Amino acid sequence: MTTLPDRPNTALLVIDVQQGVVEGSPRRDEVIENINTLIGKARAEDVPVLWVQHSDDGLVLGSPEWEYVAELTRLDDEPLVHKKWGDSFEDTELESLLAERGVGRIVVTGAQTDMCIRSTLHGALVRGYDATLVGDAHTTEDLTKYGAPSPEQVIAHTNLYWGFQNAPGRSGGTVSTAEVSFTAADAG
Repeated sequence: MTTLPDRPNTALLVIDVQQGVVEGSPRRDEVIENINTLIGKARAEDVPVLWVQHSDDGLVLGSPEWEYVAELTRLDDEPLVHKKWGDSFEDTELESLLAERGVGRIVVTGAQTDMCIRSTLHGALVRGYDATLVGDAHTTEDLTKYGAPSPEQVIAHTNLYWGFQNAPGRSGGTVSTAEVSFTAADAG
């Protein structure tokens, strides 16, 4: 239902599944396994897979912490978007890469739930995309020492509220890995 004209395709986004981002995150291995399942499904269906990789003062470009986890493998023809802000669209080439591929709907996976995942979902919706969150394919670190809820609560709340997001001509939604469809008409 995207508001972007002539953009009927769907893409899978793999956001910031980097060693220093997911180390110690709850359900780390399960989340990575689910992302691998989605990558395999997307590749089998010729759905674009785009990778996003964050860097900042705490996640230094080229450092071991900055590298993607070893369990995930990006193919050479799958774009890698470098970013410095929470929203994967902000000051990156993501929008042009999606436009080149006729993408009006994104399926979002990765980390961190309460930072880059939420920012990218909202960024997509305001830019005219439909944005589906895969509820069992994202995670976050424990920030309770700063007053945040537990990671499990952050993940559950994000899954809940994103399931009800929409805007004129655009929709959000939360589904499990097993429910993901890359066909826009199925929008799951």
